Amino acid sequence: MPLIAGSPQYFKSTAKRYEQGDILRDVTLIQWADVEDERAINVVERTLQYCVVVSQECDLEHDFNNREKQDKKSEDKYLQSLLICPAYQAESFRKGEHLKQLELRMEVINSDNWKRLIQNNQARYHYLGRHEDFQIPELIIDFKHYMTVPRDILYREKFESCYLATIEILFRDSLSGRFAQYLSRIGLPDELTSV
Repeated sequence: MPLIAGSPQYFKSTAKRYEQGDILRDVTLIQWADVEDERAINVVERTLQYCVVVSQECDLEHDFNNREKQDKKSEDKYLQSLLICPAYQAESFRKGEHLKQLELRMEVINSDNWKRLIQNNQARYHYLGRHEDFQIPELIIDFKHYMTVPRDILYREKFESCYLATIEILFRDSLSGRFAQYLSRIGLPDELTSV
């Protein structure tokens, strides 16, 4: 649901760095390395069809600018990793098929829940609308699915080949606020016992 009627949701950034709200495509990551026995390590590689950078913009900017300086006094502005959220194509998400590559079967979303989801009225999910010119399909972010990526690994990806667009500031702030609120929620036990 647009925050302001008629306002653009995305733009092409001219920055040569990652920004909060960047939508990326086909990013390959090492999701997990598991020790099978004393001599073998099983590395699980995962390609995210779409993902969104959710690290704070000021941290991303300070990290990039500080690394560019020749006469830096310290490296305290450096980020070790960037926070990203996978973004799933809405059609496969609604059918519960978006994590098929991980052999996971997810919930099928009924019409009433789907309507609330695409209006961003479900705290766990965030809907991003389609933009054909930028090759962005309808996307869903599940706030339970987030990961950190070593900063240098993500910068080794060819930025121009994986970057699609950046979410406009109002929409980006809405996403960031909803993500932070979801992560900071307070879970209560199912049953409260009396003392």
